[in-house]
Amino acid sequence: MPVPESQPDPVREPALPATPWPARLAGARREREAAHRWRRRRVNHGAALDCSGNDYLGLALDSRVREAAADGARRFGAGAGASHLVSGHLAVHETLENALAEWLGRERALLFSTGYMANLGVLQALTDGETAVFQDRLNHASLIDGATLSGARSRRFHHRDSDDLERLLTRSRAAHRLIVSDGVFSMDGDVADVSALADAARRHRAWLMIDDAHGIGVLGEHGGGVLGEHGGGCTEDMGSAAVPVLVGTLGKALGTGGAFVAGDAALIEHIIQFARSYVYTTAQPPAVASASLKALDIVRREPEHRARLHANIRTFRREARRLGLPLADSATPIQPLMLNDEARTLRWAAALERRGIAVGAIRPPTVPQGQARLRITLSARHSPADIERLLDGLVACQHEVAP
Repeated sequence: MPVPESQPDPVREPALPATPWPARLAGARREREAAHRWRRRRVNHGAALDCSGNDYLGLALDSRVREAAADGARRFGAGAGASHLVSGHLAVHETLENALAEWLGRERALLFSTGYMANLGVLQALTDGETAVFQDRLNHASLIDGATLSGARSRRFHHRDSDDLERLLTRSRAAHRLIVSDGVFSMDGDVADVSALADAARRHRAWLMIDDAHGIGVLGEHGGGVLGEHGGGCTEDMGSAAVPVLVGTLGKALGTGGAFVAGDAALIEHIIQFARSYVYTTAQPPAVASASLKALDIVRREPEHRARLHANIRTFRREARRLGLPLADSATPIQPLMLNDEARTLRWAAALERRGIAVGAIRPPTVPQGQARLRITLSARHSPADIERLLDGLVACQHEVAP
């Protein structure tokens, strides 16, 4: 029987997108602008009163920290030149890691170029499809994204709700479980109940990971963060046995840049081997590491910066209550002023900007629907006159800005 000749496949035109790319981008912009959610960058010329950043101790502008950065560049060069696993791990990086570990009472610490990379790398290195990750609903985006990208089964418990976490842990049949929480929540300014989280982890044989980006340097007698609140430095109760994975940042209270993870030596070695965001990126510039060393020394030796910061927080909250300003409950430098409506939030921020005061106008999707707010942050560098100026600006918004 004759075999039929094969017919060539018909030439197919590539499918056209339903919406051309430029129109797609324009449509996304229109939607966000209509919802008052389009973000715009401000060029910071240093003239405004900054009540929006995270330089909580004012160290970014400290002359000693700036000189340490310059000295690091002179000694080691402008950049590290390679990843830590090639030739980019310099003596100043090693010294900084050892100093961080000693400060926080951990065996080892490991530097990352950014906090986002640290959280992605740690979660990717520790978890997989056989792992269940339990996260506070208000965790930072980097923690949510890290669990998603790792392929882990992720469940989110109600904010600071240990009963809801207990319910989820009890139902879980996963072989490996990881509880993850911010230490200080970046948009609300409230603090995780680390003792309750650690207790849940012990009872369910889970590990606990705390991202203390906004607590390190600010809380605790010696600036050890939320874990340092349990006795002035990381006590045995809140050490590696209770909180095996501690992530912190250098770009907030320490005023420089980059991040770290601290824990037992076995954890750090595992992350070095398996965290892609560590393996495949250039090490942080040595100038940043040198500046961070100096900032860490200041944090440890000069508690007056923390004392001044917390005095500013108390003054601001006392006067804000007297003036009837709708502040959320926070004893940290992050002071959310709840306006709820997105357009109103933008109007208040613009009015303050006209007065030379910079605050964050935070809207969904960064915060839940109906919870738009001004994110006001306080610093040790703020003077009493600065606090008064900020309060005067907020009172003017109450009376002059349309509701």
